[in-house]
Amino acid sequence: MSNQRTKMTDNDLALKEEALHLAQRLFGDEAKKCASFTNRLLDICTRARGKDILLIHNPGGWGSAPLEQLLQWERSIVEGVTATLEQPGCSWLLTQNFRSGNSWWAHIWEIKKEAVFFFKGISSEAEVMAAELRFITRHISNLKVILIGVSSGAAFSNAVMWQLGGLRQVYSIELGIFFPQLSRRVITDRTLAIDNNGLVTDPVVHRNLMAGFKVLIIILIIAPYRWFKCRLEGKPKYFSHCINTPGHEYSWEYPKVRQQIVDFLEINFSTNKSRT
Repeated sequence: MSNQRTKMTDNDLALKEEALHLAQRLFGDEAKKCASFTNRLLDICTRARGKDILLIHNPGGWGSAPLEQLLQWERSIVEGVTATLEQPGCSWLLTQNFRSGNSWWAHIWEIKKEAVFFFKGISSEAEVMAAELRFITRHISNLKVILIGVSSGAAFSNAVMWQLGGLRQVYSIELGIFFPQLSRRVITDRTLAIDNNGLVTDPVVHRNLMAGFKVLIIILIIAPYRWFKCRLEGKPKYFSHCINTPGHEYSWEYPKVRQQIVDFLEINFSTNKSRT
């Protein structure tokens, strides 16, 4: 038993050393970022070991909202996927990947980075996540990964898929990607892209320039104003709850949305449709 315990400790140390080496390759001598990356990677590897599926939710908007702060329709997608995967013999782990801090000042600080990604598709965070997923899938060979993203989270997931190329263990569910990002979108047999909720045409997907401009104004100007106003009135709201874009909603309750996701999971993960 002692030898087995020693062997496990040696394996863990080797994994930590490899993760730290990867962190240093990605972040250089930025010690704080290296430590944060290494700890997160090791935590996911530890918790995902023995699981069948790793679910990674990339939040929409600024990419900073935890599950309890999401708009109800976005949270319903995550909950719908996990409920569909609830079946005998299938185990999964859900995590979230945050692209920025969850504060007003963090959002201000990230405006330039978000604009570059929105218009040019350049994201160092996508490169980091791709490296993270290569590491995880290399060390947990039987694990499958599903990225879940809506709006800017969908665009980010797709950027990660582009970075990963033909890594067969990683799948992506993408809803409501913004039209400036459509030309860069990569679709594979492991990608589910939903561009319409089945009820109302999504203007920010279907190249409605005026609508897209309005959405950008809502996110950058109107939503911050609503957020600040609610705080002054003593009725604080989560920032994501200050954004309202008609047609750009993909609730699990919408039949077309739900059925496409269920079918995708059934084909790729042998889920039981009757359980949804």
